[in-house]
Amino acid sequence: MDNDDGGDQGPLRMDDPWHDAAGTGLWVPEQQAAPRPPHPEAEPAADGRASAYLEVQDSAAFREVRDRYRRFVFPMTAAFLLWYLLYLVAATTAPRLMAHQVGGGLNVAMVAGLAQFATTFLLTWAYARHARTRRDRLALDLRWSLATRTGQERVR
Repeated sequence: MDNDDGGDQGPLRMDDPWHDAAGTGLWVPEQQAAPRPPHPEAEPAADGRASAYLEVQDSAAFREVRDRYRRFVFPMTAAFLLWYLLYLVAATTAPRLMAHQVGGGLNVAMVAGLAQFATTFLLTWAYARHARTRRDRLALDLRWSLATRTGQERVR
């Protein structure tokens, strides 16, 4: 027996994000996505912009911005993950060490846990500083040169 109150549940909702997934070229389970028809007016502008984006992507300035980002992010991520895993391993394999009282109600585990938060804030500050001092100027110059080539320098 249904627990339906008898009211009409209404038609199928058409604002469902999966409703037109096949028409937009998105992957739909157990269904082949239909290719999206090109818009005739957008093709020339999109082609010009695409070539400008590819040109920027192949430029030395873009590679420099990307390399500076990677040289900072990858080592810092590895260091933080190593520090976090060290904390987890110490907490599970050395409970007596972690229970050692440091002062008052604080033990080694609590100090290390609080240091995890402090490290997160420190890395966030270091990332923002690195972006501001090492990458932002180059990225803005690159963005401006791309905007002037594609005609997007106007503020909307």
